Amino acid sequence: MQLLFAAGSVKFLTIAGTLDAEKLQWRLVRPFLLIIVGFLGTVFANIKVLVYSNVETFITFRSSTPLVLSVFDYLFLGRKLPGGRSIFSILLLILSCSGYTYYDQGFKLEAYTWLCVWYIFFLFEACYVKHVCDTVHMSNWGRVYYTNLLSGLALLVVFPLCRTEHQLLQQTHFTHAQLFLLCLSCAVGVCMSHAGYLMRSNVSATAGVVVGVVCKLGSVVLNLLIWDQHASPVQLAFLVLGLAGGSLFQQAPLREKPPKLPRTVGEQQPDSHTPREKDVKS
Repeated sequence: MQLLFAAGSVKFLTIAGTLDAEKLQWRLVRPFLLIIVGFLGTVFANIKVLVYSNVETFITFRSSTPLVLSVFDYLFLGRKLPGGRSIFSILLLILSCSGYTYYDQGFKLEAYTWLCVWYIFFLFEACYVKHVCDTVHMSNWGRVYYTNLLSGLALLVVFPLCRTEHQLLQQTHFTHAQLFLLCLSCAVGVCMSHAGYLMRSNVSATAGVVVGVVCKLGSVVLNLLIWDQHASPVQLAFLVLGLAGGSLFQQAPLREKPPKLPRTVGEQQPDSHTPREKDVKS
């Protein structure tokens, strides 16, 4: 519902003339197919992690992703390696992840198996989305429309095969308050999708993920207020350490492009005595 609502909202506002989003074109759909795979794989693994583990475990492991993404930025996206302050930030993230895992009393093999699956999907999606934002020229609302529409259609194809989800929906009775929160989440999802693509198109893949990690602090606060499956005080201390490390991170600058090679000795260079090509034609 969130995905289709976002796509429908962008399409409606585009028809009304409020927004400007590209129509479906195969040359634009093609690069988004891998984004859909990474996005849906990340969402599915994310939910599976939360089934077997608490929110703090997920957030702490997410805080370690900038370590790998900083290397991916260097290898694939033309960034320099992180500086001294950013390296210190990443070391704090590693310490946070290691300390939290060591004191994790509720360890479940299923949780960490899905964490590994999520890790792969997340790193691929973060890196590939940045690549598409840099190489495929389209409006930001167009990216929102393509991602949500294609993802929603993919889920509609898969949903008939999800028997467990069908049983859960049949057993669930939604109250008016829950339906209101669902509709509210759909509206917020449109804003999040737009803001997310706007950020990722203007900063490095690593910096975008660090921002997401730091923003998870609000999720921890809500988790402490609502749920009873919390981490221990020592684990929470490691969690705060990781979030603090994320806030210290500085985006690495782009690498300078190598200068153009000089002309060869035998190549003639235009001067005042040699007419240029357009002068000869004229």
